[in-house]
Parts: sequence; C-alpha cells; structure tokens
Amino acid sequence: MLPSLPGLGVLLLLGWQVAAAPSAGTYLCSSSPVNGEFLWSSSVRNIPCSSVYIFLSQCFYFCLSFFFGESESAVCTSVKRISQEMLLEVAHGQASPCSLTFGQYACAQSAWLQDLPDDFLVSLYTCLASQPASAVDSEHSVLFFSKYDAKKLIAALAMFSQRFSHVPLSLEWNMIFINGLWEKMLEVPDIDNPSVLSQWIHEGLQPFLVEPKVFACLHAKNLSCETFQMIVAALNGIYSDLPVEEQRNLYAGIKHYLIQDESSQKCYSEAIPGLNSTAWFGNYLGSFLEHATVGDLQLFGDEATLQRFTRDPVNIQMISNLTLLRETALYYTSLLTSGSGFPLSSLPDRLVCYLSPAAVSNLSKDDALSLAQRITKNCPLNLTHRGITRERAPSSLTTEELQVASSLVGKFEHFPPEVLRGLGQAAVGLSISILENRIRDEDLEASIPALGKVRGWNTEQSSTIINKLLLSGYQIPDGQSLAKLGSLVAGLNSSMLRSLPSEVILEAIKLPEFVEQMLPLPPALKMAFVEKLSSSVHYPADLVKYVPDALASYIPKSLLVFGEEKPNIQDLNSKTWTREQAAMFFSDVIKTEPDFSRLSQSVLQGFTCAAANEVGEERFQELAKVMKKKNVKLGEDQLNCLVKMVTLHGIPEDLDSYPKDLLLFLSPSDYAATGSCRQYFANIGEANLDLLQRESSQRKQLLLEALACLRIPGTQVTEENTEVLGRLVCDLGGEYITNSGGNLLKQLSKCDSFLPDQEEAIRSIISSGNTTFGPPAAWSAFTLNELSGLIPVLDHSILQQIPKNALTVWLKNFAHDSPLSREELATVVEELLPTRHKRADGCPSGKQITETVLEDDLMPLSYTPEELRACLKNVSLENHLSQMLTYAFSVQQLAVLKEHLDETYPDGYPESLLHRLGSLISFVTPEDVSRWKISSADTLAALLRNEPLDDQASVIIRRYIDLGNPLNVTALNAIGTRYMCLLNETELKMIDSNSLKLASLNLSACSERTKEILYAKAKSAFSNQRRSPAYYQLIEPYLGGAPAADIKALSKDNVNMNISTFMKLRRDSLMSLTPLEVEGLLGMHLGDLSKWQATSPIREWVQRQKQSELDKLHVGLTGGTQEGYINLVTPKFQSPSSASLGTVATTFHLLPALLTSFLIMWVFS
Repeated sequence: MLPSLPGLGVLLLLGWQVAAAPSAGTYLCSSSPVNGEFLWSSSVRNIPCSSVYIFLSQCFYFCLSFFFGESESAVCTSVKRISQEMLLEVAHGQASPCSLTFGQYACAQSAWLQDLPDDFLVSLYTCLASQPASAVDSEHSVLFFSKYDAKKLIAALAMFSQRFSHVPLSLEWNMIFINGLWEKMLEVPDIDNPSVLSQWIHEGLQPFLVEPKVFACLHAKNLSCETFQMIVAALNGIYSDLPVEEQRNLYAGIKHYLIQDESSQKCYSEAIPGLNSTAWFGNYLGSFLEHATVGDLQLFGDEATLQRFTRDPVNIQMISNLTLLRETALYYTSLLTSGSGFPLSSLPDRLVCYLSPAAVSNLSKDDALSLAQRITKNCPLNLTHRGITRERAPSSLTTEELQVASSLVGKFEHFPPEVLRGLGQAAVGLSISILENRIRDEDLEASIPALGKVRGWNTEQSSTIINKLLLSGYQIPDGQSLAKLGSLVAGLNSSMLRSLPSEVILEAIKLPEFVEQMLPLPPALKMAFVEKLSSSVHYPADLVKYVPDALASYIPKSLLVFGEEKPNIQDLNSKTWTREQAAMFFSDVIKTEPDFSRLSQSVLQGFTCAAANEVGEERFQELAKVMKKKNVKLGEDQLNCLVKMVTLHGIPEDLDSYPKDLLLFLSPSDYAATGSCRQYFANIGEANLDLLQRESSQRKQLLLEALACLRIPGTQVTEENTEVLGRLVCDLGGEYITNSGGNLLKQLSKCDSFLPDQEEAIRSIISSGNTTFGPPAAWSAFTLNELSGLIPVLDHSILQQIPKNALTVWLKNFAHDSPLSREELATVVEELLPTRHKRADGCPSGKQITETVLEDDLMPLSYTPEELRACLKNVSLENHLSQMLTYAFSVQQLAVLKEHLDETYPDGYPESLLHRLGSLISFVTPEDVSRWKISSADTLAALLRNEPLDDQASVIIRRYIDLGNPLNVTALNAIGTRYMCLLNETELKMIDSNSLKLASLNLSACSERTKEILYAKAKSAFSNQRRSPAYYQLIEPYLGGAPAADIKALSKDNVNMNISTFMKLRRDSLMSLTPLEVEGLLGMHLGDLSKWQATSPIREWVQRQKQSELDKLHVGLTGGTQEGYINLVTPKFQSPSSASLGTVATTFHLLPALLTSFLIMWVFS
C-alpha cells in the first residue's frame, strides 16, 4: 500500500475548498478505528486543519480527533446498544431503516452489518439527509464503513450511484460519508493498483461529487509526485463521466497541489531522475487541462519550460483529443509554433484553428494550400469550449482567423480555379482588390462551387463576387444555378432576388445544400425569399412545408391561417416560429393532435386562451404540463390566462408540474401543498422575472416574501441564499449589496439594469477589494469575463486599476461573447487610450493603416482620435466599413470615421454605403440625409435597423417617401412599431391595405388618429378572415382605433381579450360597452377588471354602469350607479388661458339651466 495515498482524499476535497459555501458542513477530519485503534500515515500527520469557514475551536476539535483518535468503545459509549434481531428486522424490511440511529449502526458488530441488503445505503442516506449532522457522526462514518466487507460495499455503492449520481447530496452528509469511505479505501488490498484505485474512485466516490460544495480542513503536504501522478491517472479515467462543474472542482484541487507552496515548478526538475519527464501535462493534468487558463499554465512553469512541455509527443497526442478554453488554445498553439524546429504538419488538427498570422508567415505555396485544406476540414465557425460557448453569428470570424486567411492568400499572385478550390475556407481572406483585379471572370465562375462553400464572407466580399459574376454574364435560369452560389447568395440584393421567377426560388429551396446557406442572410433578403416563395404556393400547408427553418420566422402571420385546411403537425414542429405566428395555428393544432407531447416547444408557445377554452379540463391540464416539460416560454398575457385556468377549481398540489413562470402569478401560500417557501423562491429565482415590471407592487412583494422566507437578518445575504434568490437579487437595494461582502456580484452580473443606489453599492464593494474576486488591480481576463455584466457600472477610478493587459485580453477573447453592447465596450477602449491626445503631425511611424489593421477588431486600441484622423488619409474604408463598425470605437473615434466619409463623398454617400453606416447613424444630420438617394425599401430597412433617434428616423423616412418610393411591405416592416407613429396623416393614407396585411405592427404608442386610419385599413386587409378564429389575432394590434360597433361585434366571438388591450381601446368605444358586452370580450380575463377598477379608463366605465348590472358579473366591481341615482362625471373645462372667451361665456350661461335640471331630478328621485 502506498504510504502517501491519503492524499487522494485530500485532493478530492481541495477542489471543493475553493468553491465551498459558508454553510457547508464542518464534519471532516477523523480517522479509521481498526481493532480499537486509529491508523494514520506519516504524511497525514503533517496535514494542518485550516479553513476560513469553520471556527477555530471546531477546527481544533476535529484535528485532534484526527491525530490522536479514540477507541471504538469511546466513540460508542453514549450510543444505545442494539441486538442482532433489531438489525435483521431492518435488513428484512420488517422495520424502517430510520428506526435506528447512525451511531447504532456504526457500533453494531461487524458480522451483523453483512446481513444488510445492497440497497441499504440508499435507505440509510435518505433517513440521515433529513436530519442535522452532529460532530460525532464523522467518527460514526469511519467506524461504520470500516466494518463493511469491501466487495459488499462496492456493490452497495453501485446501487447508491444509480439513485444519486445526478441528485445533489446534503453537503454535511456528503462530507461525512466520503470521510468514512476514504478511510475504508485505505484498507483495501492492492489499492495502489491503478485499476483498483480507479474502480473505487468511479464506483465509490462519484456519487458524492454531484454537488461538491463542501470544504476541507485538510491541506496536502509531503505527497509524493509519483503517487500524485497515479491519482491524476485514476481521476482521468472517470473524467468523461463527470459533469463539467465537478471536473472544474477537481481541477481546482489538482492545481492547488501543483502550486501549493507557490514554488517554481512542482514535480519537474531536469536534474532529478523521475521528475524530468516533459510529458508533464499528461502526467499531472490529463484531461483536466481543458479547464486550465493561460494564467494557470504560467503558474506551472516559465515560458521555456512550458514550450518543452507542449512539444512532448505524449502531450501532443493528448491535446489532439481535448477541447481547450479558447484563450488557452491560442496560447498553447503559440507556444508550440513560436521559435524554430516545429513543423506545422505536426500540429494537432484541433489547434490549426488557433494559429497566429506569424506562424504561417514563412510557408511555401504548397504548404499554404495544405494548411488551408486542414483549416477547412477542422475549423467550424461555432466552436464550443468547456467553460465558454462562442455564440457568434454564423458569418463572423475572429481577427486571428481573418488574418491567417489573408496571410495564406497572400502567398499567391494569381488565382486560377485550382488555387481558389485549394484555399477552401481560407478564401475568405481574398480582399476586394484581389476579387476585382486579380481573378479573371471565367476563373471566378469556374470556382463558384468551391467559393459557395466558404463561410464567413462579409457583405462587401459576397456583393463584389456576385456583381462581378452578373456583369460577366452569369445567368440564374433555374434553382440549380441559384443553389450553386451557396454562401455567396448573401451578395444578392433583394431587387435581384425579386426579379427571379418564383419557380427558381422554389426549386432552390428544395435543395438541402442551399437551405444551409439561409441562416446568415440579412433580414431584407430573408423577407424577399419569403415573398417569392409565398407567391409560388397557394396553401399555408405548402408554404410551411417548403420554407426553410431559417426563413420561417419571416412569414407574415396572415399567411399562416389554415382555415378549412388541416395543418401538417410534423412540418409545423420542424420549424422555428415566433409567438405571434404560432398563435395563428395553435387552435388548429390542438384540435388535430391528440398527443400534446408530440408538439414542439415552438408550436406550444402559441398558446391562446380562446384555443385552450375549446379543450376539456383534463386535456388542458395535460397541455399545461407538457409546456413545462418542453420548457415553453410564454408571455405575461398568456401566463395570466394559464394561471386562471390551472387554478379554476383550486390550487393544484403538483405546481412543479406546470411552467415555472406560472409561479410569478401565485404566492408562497399557494405553493404550500407542493413544497416549502424556500423551494418556491428557488423556482422564482430561475423564472423570467422580467414578465413583471421592475417597480411593480407584485415584484416588490415577491422580494419581501423571499427575504422573510429565507430568514435573512438585516441586509446581509449569504452565497447560499443568493443562489436561491436567483434573478430576485437584481431587485435588492444598495444596502444589501454593500453589506453582503461581494456574495451578490456574480448574480448581479446577470442583471439587465441597475438603479442608482445599486450602482453606487457595486462600485463601493468592488473598490474595497473585499470580495472573492480580489481588488481590481489583481483581476484577470477571466475575472472580467465572470463579471462582464457589471463593466458598464464601473467608473473611471475602478477601470484605471484593472491591469491593461487583462482588459486587452478580455476584449480580444471574451468581449464578443459578453452581453455588452458596442457602446459599452467602447468605454473600456477609452480607458486603454492615452488620456492626453497629442495632436498628430502626420501618421506616426508603424501606425499606417493596412488591410491587416482594418481586419483587427482591436484596432480602436491602437489609435487616439488624432492619430486615426492622420492615418486615415488616402485610405478607403468602403470595403471594410461593415466590419469596422462592429469594433468598439469611442465616440470621438467614430466622429473621425464620419469626417473621413464626408471628405471622401462630399456630394453625399452612395446608396451602397448607406447599407453599412451602422453606429455612424447617430452622427447623421438632416443635411446629410438630403443628399442621399434612398431608392429602395431595402436601403430604408438597413438605415432604420441602426435605431436612429426619432428626429433622425423621421427625416430618413420623409426622404424615402419624397423620392417617390412606396410604403410597401418591406418599408412598413422597416418602419415597424418604433417609427410608425412618426408618419403623418397624408403618409398613412399612402399605405396599401394589402401591404398592411403582410406587415407586423404594434400601434399602442401612436395617436388616436393614427390608430383610426390604420384600423380601417387593417379591417379591409383581413376582411376575408372575419369568420375565422384567427381574425382576432390579426386585428388585435389595431383595435385601439376600432369604433364601438366593431368592438361590440367582437364581444360575441369568444376572443378572451386581455386587460391591457381592453384598456387601450378607443375611449368612446369602451365607454359605450355594456357589462354583458365586456363579459363577452374579456372572457377568462373578466376578473382582472376588479384589479384595475381604480385605474382610468376602467374607473370611468364602472361609474357609468348600474351597480346592479355590475353585480351580475360577480367580480367584485363597486362604484356603479345605484338604482334611482345618477353619477355626475365632473366636466373638465378648459382653463381661460387655453379656451376662447366665447366658450367660457357659453359654459357659464348654461350653468343655471344645468343646476335647475339637477335639482328637479333630485326632488323627484
């Protein structure tokens, strides 16, 4: 038996120590009694008991019990003895396992315990987990497991694993059990055999790693490197079976051992035999290298040593099968390829995706083509790394990828078809200059099949290629010709696409290889495809069948009304729909499909009250539970309806079977039959809290009830309670943030916005440095990644403390995955630029702007505004503008770019440039717009997609209309909800009803006159659907302009109008409704009237009704007119300053008559 083997138990616990919660159990350090004595090795004697999470007295007690131990008789002195018969009753199921204490089992005779069934550990743990642990239970664990036969114990643990492998264990009992198991493992013969050790780790300890938030008071010391290597090998054997979080925690323990003394290199020395192997990564990290950061690697050795490690054949073989963190992969590849002597042909395929431009600078043409082919084969655009998921657009490439591609392209002077085909994915490095001047038309056409497979073309490249092809006579007579363009189809503009016959589009859409190219297309082109496709098919079912999933969400909802046609459920399930689209066919679907579980998440999100009312109560409950299983996300109005229907006959006792967001509309008392209030708020913390307005009374009440439930004293929140609160942390006041010592920071980083007092508290706690993240001066790029959501809150004083290198690395490797906008990233850039901007006399040496510079997303870091102005002279931005405007340029730098464009195009920007203005739109003036030629709705859409201010948008829309362009579907969708209210009456009347039919608008913020005009047009557009159940879904956005007669007609159609739509109806229409008509309109939502009866306009409507009629609604409305009385609504006269004198005089002239009439009525009543 290896003398140092107890280090394994230490190792398993070291990772937990890093992530331990303050409330974790403290029952850790004790030893095994054998023959009445406790055994421990010399290495164990040197393990100090230290943890910030336990009191010194507790630590002292446990360390003493560990070092000196007690005899079994001493441990069992206070335990009530049991007979063998009592134990047999438990073993045979005649008595509950809970009838005996853990101490009684531990102090029973060893032979008796062998009668226990293999599933006994499951029963025992279930009994113990509901009880608080005591200090002596750690001794009981060691004693209990020491008496178990090893083979029988492995069998019992196998059953335990089946039950608990994916269920979090109690933190205290987890630690207690593993303590005893570890001591038992030391007694096993041949435990130093790797296969035996691996079996124990896999079958014995794995269940206890499910929720490894425990801490240790052990710290490994004097553990030999040889033994540690065996332990890593055993852990490596179960690596792929572990959840990612447990892999990370184990890696933290490994790292802790390797750098525990902060000495130079642990377990490596060129001068010591046995420690001079350069296969160090394989020996001491194994697959856990997937979780190492660049900072970690640099702790393991200096750069020269690390380079020797990376080039070791064992490590190269291992790395070929690992997926490293992106930053680590870049660094590892750099170590491998920097310097001389390493051929790129030996580079693992996985690492060719992380090459730097310098690594490929000296390649021959043949080697460049060979490498290009490997990149094409091994480098997909969407890479998932452990710890980081790169969720970038399918068309985007990193700076390094673009620069490597450009470098490979740069090896060639001529580009015949064989070179273009050989470049493969690297062809994305072809510059506009090369495309226009160095590739012959016939060679370009011959290379279309290869170029069409390249992913990541930018707009300028694909447009240049398509234009060059069309000018050279390339024809698109059929679908095959269109499909052959592949990814180049993004270079078509929508006008070109609309000029193609519909049959061509339909044929191409049926080809799978063409469908793959739809996702990265710009929205205007996607809409054009849908328009052409819809014009070639005549039935909704055919449209759904043929439309690619990437285009499905662009189908106008009016084209998804099936009517008498039966929908094909399989086709609907295979597409991704918006909530509004799915609502159009939801009713048809649930009538057709008997098994709701066969419906997709996307289809189920179309849930409507009206459709749900048509199924029986039992079927509805089934539907609601399926929505939970499919994790369907519903809107506030849908959930309001759902909660009413679910609770129609009382609160169910299985609320966990329903969508989690439903709980936002219930209370902890409603949940009592399902679970505890703590469980309720744990679910609330994971729900979509944004469904409730941030400052709403409902959301404030939820927070107050959560604090009461968790018994949070004062304003200090523990890390454990932070996890329970989840998104509710975003509502905690500044005093909670200040007093919780940084426990809230990680969760706060996920919040969308903050109130001023919260921002101040965040800055205060970060500035103090008293958090687990340390002071800002010690932050790394990974710290910034964890707290990226808080970066906009940080002020200049904090940002200045963060190491510049950390900010730069974060911007380079993590910023594109952060939730921050380009503008928020620009604040970080400003901090990295010199504070004093020296006026540049010409472009500084070494700062000339080349193609490589223009392709670098860190370009903003290299130039002050003055330097940028000087270096841009004689540089054309047109071919790089789209890409550049995604960079984090500061406001001052953007202003320089705008100046440069103004100087380049003094008579106005060409229309092709208008599509690429991006963030420069905020600098545009009315004078600029007056010089633009906006000749298509596509250009209008591109401009408005940049979200200009209302004044700017109004000028742009006017310019578009003044140039004689129509307000067609593309234009209306471009103007959309945000800018529709800017149109005047003349412009509104220009809108064709058929165009409105295909647009998607929301007019809630518009004037009453705008709503009236557009309602009339919408009513005409959807008149052919008047008798369809889908009519209400189509007309609902326009009802704010509907006359009373039309609203009264809807009251007979079982539409279940939600209260928000009801309150936005035209005032005169709403006031004319009778209680009976309102009941017909609101349906399931009728009860919401009582919640809003104190709010206008419901208050005024109630006052106009007879109380006796309101009482018939049975929703508790009060304030109506009593029998024999009238309610006088106080007239709101204009003030003399705003009303004409004639109006005021007439009002006072009529006042006596009004008073006389009132007195007569009062007397007779």
